Amino acid sequence: MTDAAPSSPPSDATDAGTYSIGDLAREFDLTTRAIRFYEDMGLLQPQRSGPGGRVRVYGARDRTRLKLTLRAKRLGLSLNEAREILDMYDSPRDTGPQLRKFLDVLAAHRRALEAQLTELHANLEEVKAHEREARALLARSS
Repeated sequence: MTDAAPSSPPSDATDAGTYSIGDLAREFDLTTRAIRFYEDMGLLQPQRSGPGGRVRVYGARDRTRLKLTLRAKRLGLSLNEAREILDMYDSPRDTGPQLRKFLDVLAAHRRALEAQLTELHANLEEVKAHEREARALLARSS
């Protein structure tokens, strides 16, 4: 599965701008199980139709939320962080607090990535040192 940006909406989407779970799965290269998981996490809220409400009908809002959720995942945000940010944009309030929250989340994530990068650099240097040591020992034993 990739989180690549979607292409144009699927050709079998209805004129009303609604999508089936299969439409979204194909468009975003996801499994239907993953989409149902995002729904369980509160990221998507499809309408229900058919007998017993078993058929999910996703609208343009759900499609956009799914696209933004996948973007948040690519940035390394948790699904809870993604949901918090997306839910803030659903409210009719001033966007200032929403943008500040988004910046706070991004800054925390950037700090975590920078710490991981520092650790990776340290590990890489340790591997290089062991390689040099092993080569020197090998050269002396030959």
